[in-house]
Amino acid sequence: MRIAVLGGGNGSYAAAADMSEAGHEVRFWRPNREAFAPVLETGRITLKDAQGRRDVAIARPTTEIGEAVAGADLILAPVPASAQIDLARALAPHVADGQTIYLPPGTFGSYLMTKVMRDAGNRADFAIAETGTLPWLTRKHGPAEVAITTRATRLPTGVFPSRLATPALAAVSAAFPGAIEPIEDALSGALMNAGPIIHPPLILMNAGPIEHFDRWDIHNEGTQPSIRRVHGALDAERMAVREALGYGVPHFPLADHYETSNWMYGNLAHDKLVASKDWHERLNLKDHRYLTEDVKLGLAFLVSVCRWAGVPSPVAAGLLAIAGAAAGENFFETGRTLDGLGLAGLSKAAMAQLLAEGLPA
Repeated sequence: MRIAVLGGGNGSYAAAADMSEAGHEVRFWRPNREAFAPVLETGRITLKDAQGRRDVAIARPTTEIGEAVAGADLILAPVPASAQIDLARALAPHVADGQTIYLPPGTFGSYLMTKVMRDAGNRADFAIAETGTLPWLTRKHGPAEVAITTRATRLPTGVFPSRLATPALAAVSAAFPGAIEPIEDALSGALMNAGPIIHPPLILMNAGPIEHFDRWDIHNEGTQPSIRRVHGALDAERMAVREALGYGVPHFPLADHYETSNWMYGNLAHDKLVASKDWHERLNLKDHRYLTEDVKLGLAFLVSVCRWAGVPSPVAAGLLAIAGAAAGENFFETGRTLDGLGLAGLSKAAMAQLLAEGLPA
């Protein structure tokens, strides 16, 4: 299978290494030639996981996105949601009929990226799928080295438009065999996104220690019972809006991540994350992606969907307001919302049609 992996972050390096080691032909694109030089020069990424440390050959590292995407059976884009608009503009001249893009996770980027590509003149009949989490708990350890603490075993995945779900899910399932769990549509996929549930309480309720200590692990010493109670209340609002919109179980309650083996990362994922010590790190509150992505984009989106669906979300709205006060920015105005996407005026029936049929070419 030919897979284009896009981006330069932790998830993209993990994807390039894992997909290559699984025997796929990987075209790995990163636009920053200087930062990408160690991979471009050697054609290899060093992968560290429970099996040890080894070098993995990458079929084609490239700084040309058209070269990466041409003929790809799957375009895998584990980039931050904040990068999706720029990525869509770069992809617009190259995505062709029948191709599938996978956003793990998406924050409803499936709709946004399609809109950006349509506005840029792309008329192809492509699909964008999105899921609830990054398929790897991972951190880069250098410019050509990545560590994977654990891999996702369950990836609930929705497709935009859902009329293309069958071929799109087949492509994604070939890359993640046994892990993909089909769900109703891309909005259902967006409402599986775990980042806006896990990370806003962690980044906000640890703001003092983050700004005081040189290094801090918000998943270890920063995850205390009071924070877990906020997690539970926030996740209850996410599940309530899923139910109000008619989306079925399982809703992948966040409690399973901490208490059972039923969640997306499987058994003992949180314990493995803490034991790796990769998240005991220097943090900058205002530019950390937990704030710029999971609050500004993901949490704002959740609040907007709750408002649109008529579902109370006092915890989500309160966290969003506090985060905005801490950052000096109104995240509901500047973040990703149904209002900002021009969709808040749709009826539920019109939204369902959009999710099923997609945007016209």
